[in-house]
This record gives sequence, C-alpha cells and structure tokens, in this order.
Amino acid sequence: MLADIEKYLYREVRLLDERRFEEWTDLYTEDGYYWVPAYPNQDDPYKAVSIFFDDREVMRTRLSRLDHPNVHAQKPASRTVHVVSNIEIDENHNVDGEVLVHSTLQMMEYRLDNQTSYGGRAQHLLLKTNDGFMLKWKRVDLINCDSSFGPLAVPF
Repeated sequence: MLADIEKYLYREVRLLDERRFEEWTDLYTEDGYYWVPAYPNQDDPYKAVSIFFDDREVMRTRLSRLDHPNVHAQKPASRTVHVVSNIEIDENHNVDGEVLVHSTLQMMEYRLDNQTSYGGRAQHLLLKTNDGFMLKWKRVDLINCDSSFGPLAVPF
C-alpha cells in the first residue's frame, strides 16, 4: 500500500507544479479541506488565524483566479517544484477506509527573479476508494509558519 500512497502524493504535487489546479482540487472529497496553520502546534483552525484554511470550493475559487488575465499578482506566474519525502503510514490511525499519512515537504517557488524555499511536515488523511484514494484533508506545518510572508498564491 505504501507504493500506492507514494504514487498518489507524487501526483498531487505534480499537479500543483504543472498548475493543474482544478485537477488538484478534484483529489479532495466534497467536504475535504486544505490547512496550513499560522502557529506551531496549532490544533484548531477555528480558534486562530491560519495561513490557509480552505474547503474545496474556496480552493477552486482562489486557484481559478490565478489564471485570470487581470490578476497581476501572478504575472508572471510562479514556477514551483515540490519534493515529498519520508512518507510514513500512521499505524495508530485505525479507522476503516482511511489512511493517515505523514511526510516531509519542500516547495521551491521562482517568480520575478526571486527563489523562495518553504519546508515543513505534511499530513494527508486519505479515503480508500475503488479507484484509489481521495483526500479528506491535507495539513502542512511549515517550519517557519509564524514568520511574515509575502503574498502566497500556490499551495504547498
């Protein structure tokens, strides 16, 4: 099963790097969400501000704007490369039909002659389906989550 999960996570970040955002959001369940906490050890996205806390529809709206001709914040568009490693299945998550996955994540973003590096730990709650997996949620804990950031457009 680990090989199938690795393949799934590699495809997920490839979709982001190729700016195939609609396909990326299609990986999520209808009630799925994407969360990037703004503080170390943040345990509830409703009790404090987050860098990102988007359900599937908000993700779609946010990402569809990136290709709009009047969105100057992404002219030229960011180019990214994501690296996923240290992929582990959480053996303590014992819910039928679900797999909790831990990994490390690095994203390099290049835009306007600037290259920025982001890194952290990720968790994916995957639902097993007949066709593979669907994302129930993804959480990315950046190592510098409590730093100040410029405009962030592309998910980690």
